[in-house]
Amino acid sequence: MNTSRRSLLKMAAALLVDQWTGLRARALSLDSNRSLLEDGPKVIVLTCGGIRWNETFQESGLANIPNLYRELLPQSTFYPAIRNEGATSHFNTTSSIVTGNWQRVDDWGKTPPQSPTIFEYMRKSLKLPQKSIWFISSNKALTKQMGASSVSGYGIPYGANVLFPKQLIIDAVARAAAQGHAAHSSDRALMRPELEAMLSADNYEGLGWSVSGESSTLDDSTRASVLQAIEDLARTSAPVTGDEFTFLVSVEIMRRFAPPLLAMSFSDVEVAHFGSYSLHVAGIRTLDRLVHELWSEVQANPSYRGRTTLFVMPEFGRDLDGSNTNGFFNHRLDNDSTRLTWMMSLGAGARPGVVVERPVQHIDICPTIGNLFGLKLLDMAGKALPEIRL
Repeated sequence: MNTSRRSLLKMAAALLVDQWTGLRARALSLDSNRSLLEDGPKVIVLTCGGIRWNETFQESGLANIPNLYRELLPQSTFYPAIRNEGATSHFNTTSSIVTGNWQRVDDWGKTPPQSPTIFEYMRKSLKLPQKSIWFISSNKALTKQMGASSVSGYGIPYGANVLFPKQLIIDAVARAAAQGHAAHSSDRALMRPELEAMLSADNYEGLGWSVSGESSTLDDSTRASVLQAIEDLARTSAPVTGDEFTFLVSVEIMRRFAPPLLAMSFSDVEVAHFGSYSLHVAGIRTLDRLVHELWSEVQANPSYRGRTTLFVMPEFGRDLDGSNTNGFFNHRLDNDSTRLTWMMSLGAGARPGVVVERPVQHIDICPTIGNLFGLKLLDMAGKALPEIRL
């Protein structure tokens, strides 16, 4: 990515978040557990779509992950055999990771997870405000219902602050165009569908668009301020798509809010569904670079340095080459190529240079996070990983 585009993307992320800075002090002043927000542990969870062993930690794939392999692996607790035993779709897998139970609901995010999420457990047990728990996604399917479950006693009042940055770009540009001169109104009327078509190129699941998820409760004035900030930037014609923008927005959230729990979901690798292997590999290399930058940000940020545990994992693998599901295009086979992947944990709760050979599961992540925050979690099939502890 060239320097000028990177600078514009950083500007966009800063403008998007800037309008929230005045809300942080108010949120903290209303919180009854301020010490956790300011001095307690931090956890970041990063999932990244479907990636096979072949293109990553197998010898043939190491060139795609120089930062993960050479620099971060020696610092990490590494799990080379984490299995997805659930439905290998994005919404179900991510729901399973954040609930500790295998989820089998609608693949496209039309219905919420059927168990409480770690977001709900934390907010209810620790009495945290919504803006202290964030889920930021490059995949629009994940923003529909990820904020909260439908379980009695949890749900919407305890959901996460869910954000889909690319939708904000669409809304801001479309609204700015609608305020133009009448002579060009016919052209501007076509802008929104064109933008949506363009931004769906790396997100094949084209059902619905949502700024903050149906279960989130972002107020209208906050959303309007964010849209206005992006409208100001839109006049620069900056390209602002993909995992790069999701990453930069997440960094701004870290700098302005320092949330105890931040979950991020990348999806550039899902361009594989369009049959482009080279772009899929480019998405893996982008992931490698962004994880390295994220860890550098953790070390440079006083609110995170020394007390952050970072989890990085693919949601699943991809199908075998030569399969009747078109190989790397998809992730539907009941096969190790699709179900078996890896996880890396860095930081406060991890043990450097440790490789855990025994099989673990995605559902073990949620109770592990709960242990880091001292939570007693209920109704979870997953078991906390004993190697990850403070």
